[in-house]
Amino acid sequence: MSTKMESLLVELLGLPASSRATLAKQLLASLEEDELPDVQSRWMEVAKRRIAEINEGKVECIPAEEVFRELREELG
Repeated sequence: MSTKMESLLVELLGLPASSRATLAKQLLASLEEDELPDVQSRWMEVAKRRIAEINEGKVECIPAEEVFRELREELG
């Protein structure tokens, strides 16, 4: 990353969150559609991989109730 870009990044990261969000939306909108990654197909690949890992016994599922209980305990 160039020094100019790093300087600009530091300045932009200092903006309020709402301004950064607006800027991010405008930057993404400025890209051509074919320049954006195919997010939906990538998420589908992740989902298929995770399903395969579950079916092959490589990962163990944790019931949602247990996850939420542990989170409630941690958050107090």
